[in-house]
Amino acid sequence: MTDQANRLRKQLESANFDPQNYVKHLSQQSDGDRDLQEHRQKIQTLADETAQNLKKNVYKNYRQFIETAKEISYLESEMYQLSHILTEQKSIMESITQSLLSTDKDETAKEMLAAFPKETEEVKQRTLTTLLEKVEGCKNIMDTPGRYLVYNGDLVEYDVDNMAQLQKVHAFLMNDCLLIATWLANRHGTVKYKYNALYDLESFAIVNVKDHPPMKDMFKILMFPESRIFQAENSKIKKEWLEILDETKKNKVTKEKHKTEEVELPNSPVRPEALVSTNPFDDEETNPFDSEEAVDLGLEWIQELPEDLDVCIAQRDFEGAVDLLDKLNEYLKDQPVNTRVKELRVKVDERVRQLTEVLVFELSPDRSLRGGPKATRRAVSQLIRLGQSTKACELFLKNRAAAVQTAIRQLRIEGATLLYIHKLCNIFFTSLLETAKEFEMDFAGNTGCYSAFVVWSRSSMKTFVDAFSGQVFDSKESLSTAAECVKVAKEHCKQLSEIGLDLTFTLQSLLVKDIKAALQSYKEIIIEATKHRNSEEMWRKMNLMTPEALTKLKEEMRSCGMSSFNQYTGDDCWVNLSYTIVAFTKQMMAFLEEGLKLYFPELHMVLLESLREIILVAVQHVDYSLRCEQEAEKKAFILQNASFLHDTVLPVVEKRFEEGVGKPAKQLQDLRKSARPIRVNPDSTMSQV
Repeated sequence: MTDQANRLRKQLESANFDPQNYVKHLSQQSDGDRDLQEHRQKIQTLADETAQNLKKNVYKNYRQFIETAKEISYLESEMYQLSHILTEQKSIMESITQSLLSTDKDETAKEMLAAFPKETEEVKQRTLTTLLEKVEGCKNIMDTPGRYLVYNGDLVEYDVDNMAQLQKVHAFLMNDCLLIATWLANRHGTVKYKYNALYDLESFAIVNVKDHPPMKDMFKILMFPESRIFQAENSKIKKEWLEILDETKKNKVTKEKHKTEEVELPNSPVRPEALVSTNPFDDEETNPFDSEEAVDLGLEWIQELPEDLDVCIAQRDFEGAVDLLDKLNEYLKDQPVNTRVKELRVKVDERVRQLTEVLVFELSPDRSLRGGPKATRRAVSQLIRLGQSTKACELFLKNRAAAVQTAIRQLRIEGATLLYIHKLCNIFFTSLLETAKEFEMDFAGNTGCYSAFVVWSRSSMKTFVDAFSGQVFDSKESLSTAAECVKVAKEHCKQLSEIGLDLTFTLQSLLVKDIKAALQSYKEIIIEATKHRNSEEMWRKMNLMTPEALTKLKEEMRSCGMSSFNQYTGDDCWVNLSYTIVAFTKQMMAFLEEGLKLYFPELHMVLLESLREIILVAVQHVDYSLRCEQEAEKKAFILQNASFLHDTVLPVVEKRFEEGVGKPAKQLQDLRKSARPIRVNPDSTMSQV
């Protein structure tokens, strides 16, 4: 058999196999249907074997594909490491080359200085005056004494956001400021440019912009919170701008430092006796000369502090900037306040304002919300160190509120409501828990901010409930689905107790309106269904036809709490109760169970009144049927159903309600007493409810 199968496989796998000729030849040789059936079975067996082999090959190749993917991943990691090593090597080589070039440049500059003496300031001022005559709107530039031209040239300005070309400008670098002028389209006379902006050298920082073709030969001027990008004609001119700007800024700082030292030195020797006041009412601490001499602001780190702060802010080194401010505050803590200290404070306060604006922008909801609460820790901690814990708290909570809203808005609405609610609760309560832990860590020493967090939590809960209610209650889900969803939300809410935050009452108060409406709506549905069944009531025993159906009904009634239901079942598959009463019992007990899942104190009367109204519909129907029925046998059957309602169903409802709520329901007890049958015989009737 195996040899025949192999021959058949080889025949079918041959390159010149012709199906039509094969079938024609096979039909000619076969004796009848039996041979064809056997041959068909062989081909089918061969097809099954081929399919099995194909599956094995697919699995085998799939494993090889996974292994190949892993190898590619390892190779990618190694290539990344190699690229990183090459980048480091390149940066080292560039730094060595830069240092060699700077050494050569210094030597060349010394030689040029010896060969060609520098222009005097007077010549530079005349040159500046001549150039500024070509600029419209800057007549007062030369009013400042000692101002002269250092460097100038054409630049092209680009938009910071989208790197689009804006305009062509001409920049004038002076010894204490930078003038930006735009080109005039309609020139008149010698005027070529129009005044655009004037920046003090201490008010901006210079940042080199890395080349990304076609965007190259660019540098950025940072005037927080603004910035401008300019492009030089070539890399050589860009390098000159960067070097000359940096050197001019340093020269200005050095010059001001020398000027300050000269002011501090007395113009003539002063005798110690002259410093002593003869006025007995003078206080030693009010001597202005002593106050000026008491604070040493000539230290190099203090002189460079404003510029260092600019660099830290430009490089987003917020911790370094605050460390510098703390160092300055510690140094000036016990020092007297004089004019020089006030001037320094003015400069530093401007940087503090810029740093605060940058940190505020870092926490703004417009920034990326990825990374969770931990992503805000850096900016929050620095704002707190700057003494702005209230602003930090406000911005932190606004940032987290926007993150929560974004996460809820991006959550995909699934077809299954319960699945969506599970995802919604997981996202919201996990975010709330992480925010609370991060808040406790960041604001551990600021207990006054905790009240703001509680208010924020309640506001966030309202956002959650809006999304929750829109999916659960507005979409008219069944009461059982709504009960499961509320149960899930309550369970997640209890998780917040581990951090001492209990929002269960807030959740309940926000949901109470929707749950009331859902209970009343479902109550009306049950009442309408019961009335509809009552209108078609024939007062006949139930015949379930099969023992399985009877067993299933017994299980359902036992799960509803009707342990004595077996006494109402008869022989075979008969039940000595009407279909209406049985259906009413199952529907009402289901309503009670779902209502208890939704229960909290504010819903007590709503649930109780709903149960009472539902029960009244059934009781009144039984009472009316007893009064109208004339046939003794049917009247006895109606009384048996009334007995089931009074002696079995209503006690179970009372007991289950008391177990779920924790206190007895007097209204249900009164209802059962008023509905007690007078006599259980064919001639008796049920008392008026």
